[in-house]
Amino acid sequence: MTAKPVLNRAQFHTSVAQLRDLPYSRAEIAFAGRSNAGKSSAINLLTRINRLAYTSKTPGRTQLINFFELDPDCYLVDLPGYGYAKVPPAVKAKWEALLSRYLQAREPLVGMVLIMDARHPLTPLDRQMLDWFLPTGKPVHVLLSKADKLSNSEKALTIRKVKQELAAFDGVSVQLFSSLSRMGTDEAATQIEGWLANALEDDPQKDNAHKDVVPTSN
Repeated sequence: MTAKPVLNRAQFHTSVAQLRDLPYSRAEIAFAGRSNAGKSSAINLLTRINRLAYTSKTPGRTQLINFFELDPDCYLVDLPGYGYAKVPPAVKAKWEALLSRYLQAREPLVGMVLIMDARHPLTPLDRQMLDWFLPTGKPVHVLLSKADKLSNSEKALTIRKVKQELAAFDGVSVQLFSSLSRMGTDEAATQIEGWLANALEDDPQKDNAHKDVVPTSN
């Protein structure tokens, strides 16, 4: 019997609000994106598990880092959506501190999937996520979501412009994606599963090296 693809094994593991509560991990891939960019829908489609990640019509509802286990101690990580204007400033500041420190210091993190609305890509906050993460030298895969809402000529123009803007950065790949039409699903899944396979092949045990990978303060 053929084993399920690793993404299709996802199951909820835990939610954390503070870095000190992050679980032990051998390898993990983070999903990040602006509120209402389609992050939760992308996770649900790629794992082929309906309602695995919570989708809400009210942007900014997800305030925790949610871990979905794929294999023992290997995770898909759903980060809080960012950029929703109605979030109180104190909450926004807490989210930003949590996201920046996680992305910069989380050693088991092997790559980031950054979801951008294809109609409004590379917002200042999207760029901030890249500024936090790219110095780690780990790869980023950009999903230009909701691409079904663009005409064919708009799709071609958008992906060309985004690729041009990100060409100066090593390890950044870009594709069109749509949870509604399923455009780009196989391409994205192959990228993510490749990252995990490479990480575990390079260091299959990881021993206890990742137990204390971020400061323990909030």
